[in-house]
Amino acid sequence: MDVQIPDKLYFKIGEVARLTGVKTHVLRYWESEFGSIRPNKSRSKQRLYRKQDIELILHLKDLLYNQGFTIAGARKQLRRKPNDLPTTEPSNINPHVSDEPPDDQLTLQFSRTLDLKLLREIKEDVLRLIRSLD
Repeated sequence: MDVQIPDKLYFKIGEVARLTGVKTHVLRYWESEFGSIRPNKSRSKQRLYRKQDIELILHLKDLLYNQGFTIAGARKQLRRKPNDLPTTEPSNINPHVSDEPPDDQLTLQFSRTLDLKLLREIKEDVLRLIRSLD
């Protein structure tokens, strides 16, 4: 999905929601979860997003909704340098992604299981790296 972002300096949250297809309450939630989304605020406390904020939101939407990353996995992806991005499918996929944070026990348990699996994979990778250095 290729979104045409109008050429202007600032966008209000409603405009960003329309451009990205992400609801305003989700945008506010993502602000709290991802430090890289920091819109300026006007004197009347309205959020004012820049073009680069919208591009980041579109990338985040792709990670969460299309690629199936969890919030934690998407946060980790955003911290990576572009040349560090994996070429294979992510191992921390959560097929139960929604606009809201998970609130039923089954989904929470599934997320925890995936987080434990990811931690085990990281541990194995670190151990392989240590062995290769010896």
